[in-house]
Amino acid sequence: MTELRVITIGQAPRPDLEAEIAHAVPALRVRLEGALDGLSRAEIAGVKPRDDGDTLFTMLPSGEGVAVSKAAVTERLRSQLGAIDGPVLLACTGAFAGLPERVDLVQPSAVLNALAEAMLPRGRLGLAVPFAEQIPGLSAKRERPGLVVSAVALKPGSDDAARRAAAETLAATKPDLVLLDCISYSRADKAAFNAVLDCPVLLSVAVAARAAASLLPE
Repeated sequence: MTELRVITIGQAPRPDLEAEIAHAVPALRVRLEGALDGLSRAEIAGVKPRDDGDTLFTMLPSGEGVAVSKAAVTERLRSQLGAIDGPVLLACTGAFAGLPERVDLVQPSAVLNALAEAMLPRGRLGLAVPFAEQIPGLSAKRERPGLVVSAVALKPGSDDAARRAAAETLAATKPDLVLLDCISYSRADKAAFNAVLDCPVLLSVAVAARAAASLLPE
């Protein structure tokens, strides 16, 4: 299988992200780079969100989770994408406007929205998002007639106790389908939700990786 280019909104390397992609698509070879590659930690700290709507979460190679400006990341992504030919997976579940229009650019938000709508035309959708501040905006974006959205905040990389608490909070809303709405969520996060919930749980990185891999030659 041909190599898939993957761009994270943070920095490379991201062995945790590559491990999740490898598990989802075992035969896939990945070449990963980051929108913030080349920046120092102090410079990344300067890429601050302007408000809740400008907030993205990413894990750094050190394992630290940080919030960064979506507008700043988008500007850097435009430059990177212009230099890449062939299919690209954007490793973020945020919806990005202003990127090059190309059929081989997989934005996970579009894939996940379409899948959730196909699986759950009506009912209760549960979301896990990194920050509590993101809940109103991300919930509103997924609301549609016949669908009730509930959400809980869980920072990727949290411990088992935090995972279980978040899953139990979401379980109280009796969702029919749950979406772990961040690329940095892992199989461990999904397992924690599966242990508490009686409904399907979608792991964003696995869904997005399989969609992107389908664009490559066999």
